Amino acid sequence: MTAGAGSVVAASGLEAAATASSASLRTRSRDAGMRWRDWVGLAAMTFGMFIAFLDVQIVASSLAEIQAGLAASADEINWVQTAYLVAEVVMIPLSGYLARAIGTRALFTLSALGFTATSLGCAFAWDLDAMITFRAAQGFLGGAMIPTVFAVTFSAVPPERRTAVSVVVGLVATLAPTLGPTLGGYITETLSWRWLFLVNLGPGIAIAAVAWAAIDIDRPNLPLLRRFDCAGFLFMTLFLGSLEYVAEEGPRNDWFDDATIVAFTAICAAAAAMFFLRTLTCRQPIVELRAFADRNFALGSLFSFIIGIGLYGGVYMVPLYLAGVRGFNSLQIGELMAVTGIVQFLSAPIAGALSRCIEVRLMLTLGLSLFGTGVWMMSFLDASWGFWEFFLPQVVRASALMICIVPINSLALGTLPPDKVKNASGLYNLMRNLGGAVGLAALNTVLSQRIQLHWNRLAAEINPARPGVQDALDRLSTRLGDVINGDPHSAAIQLVSRLVSREAMVMTLNDCLLLVAAAFGSALLLMPLVRKPREAVTPPNAGE
Repeated sequence: MTAGAGSVVAASGLEAAATASSASLRTRSRDAGMRWRDWVGLAAMTFGMFIAFLDVQIVASSLAEIQAGLAASADEINWVQTAYLVAEVVMIPLSGYLARAIGTRALFTLSALGFTATSLGCAFAWDLDAMITFRAAQGFLGGAMIPTVFAVTFSAVPPERRTAVSVVVGLVATLAPTLGPTLGGYITETLSWRWLFLVNLGPGIAIAAVAWAAIDIDRPNLPLLRRFDCAGFLFMTLFLGSLEYVAEEGPRNDWFDDATIVAFTAICAAAAAMFFLRTLTCRQPIVELRAFADRNFALGSLFSFIIGIGLYGGVYMVPLYLAGVRGFNSLQIGELMAVTGIVQFLSAPIAGALSRCIEVRLMLTLGLSLFGTGVWMMSFLDASWGFWEFFLPQVVRASALMICIVPINSLALGTLPPDKVKNASGLYNLMRNLGGAVGLAALNTVLSQRIQLHWNRLAAEINPARPGVQDALDRLSTRLGDVINGDPHSAAIQLVSRLVSREAMVMTLNDCLLLVAAAFGSALLLMPLVRKPREAVTPPNAGE
């Protein structure tokens, strides 16, 4: 449900080293292009990013089975996801700094190996505490894989091939969360929940090996490690970790009625103030926030935030309806959700072709409009919706997602100088993850509040004291008396109560879907602020 960091503000010696490294990278992209081994390395990195994205939803779809296996309570098991997300959201902005310090090759390889090793730990976790510890380590160590791929796409890939690569990377980034429930349900139903983690071992080792052998696009700047801003890292960890915790746990704990939520909110606010102050005054900050001074990057990051709301919100609400209203199991839910993944895959070439035919701003306007329309089409849910009722809205939403992703990537990262991309990629990805976290927190809050409101309104309409309602209950009791052995009148009341709860859930989900559609509608209001992107100009002496 997360983006990276780095800074180019350094002492003159460090600046020279960073400039030389980026100049070398720009010269290769401009003059020689990427070699075949670079493409192999990028392919391995993209697959690693797919696994990192997939691991969030593949586990979320099987939390009930993990809860039973670890003998955890319903509240405790949520920490399996929260620990992962909190740790990941800290690593994502840090990845830009680490990529410049130790190099893309070393960072990605270590991230893949760490993700794989902690996956093994999760698979053999002996109790809930062990699982939470391994999941936190998995999120932190694996979190660098995601922004690193985006950074390489917009700094090392030649401009003439960047659009096609961006389409593939965008497809992978959006396809993995969509396929998560399908794969998670299948693995859990056919094997066991421990295989959700064991399936990472083979691919993880292979990805690390290929990445180490093939990636060679930059050089490390090790002196950066000696100037690591420990205070800034501490403030960032407290700020982002507390923010993610509040967003995840707030809806479940009645927000500020809970003392822990109040405490973490205070920590978040204080740490945020210290983090921003430290970042803007430190000579070598771990995150360079001045990237937001670029209007297109700032707007692209905001659009990424909104995409996070739509992407993770849709993946959350549709399975919630299918399980809670229709009674589908995880495998059935996955089969229905697979439509979204298939359409995303098929629409990727169309998105790539559109990006070459129409201007970026027009393409983004089209994508945002279609996505909002697809979500709005789903807001007419009733208790009978199944595969075919969801089919057209899923097709519209999934195809729109690819039409959004390509121009947003280009808008945010495509025109930045190569030496700025590593830092900016982290921030950009962070905004998408925060969009997912904040969006889900808002949706869960609306769910908890509106469902009670709708239940009260429906219950008032079927008050047994009303003659018409009493007649209906009597007729239902008569029919139930022929098929049950107990008190038919009590059974009739219980049946009506369940129907009221079901309808209240459906009405509340429709409210949530309308809110997501409204978020995309509001994004369209920002389009006049977007400047026409221009390709970043490489200085004539970049290679000297």
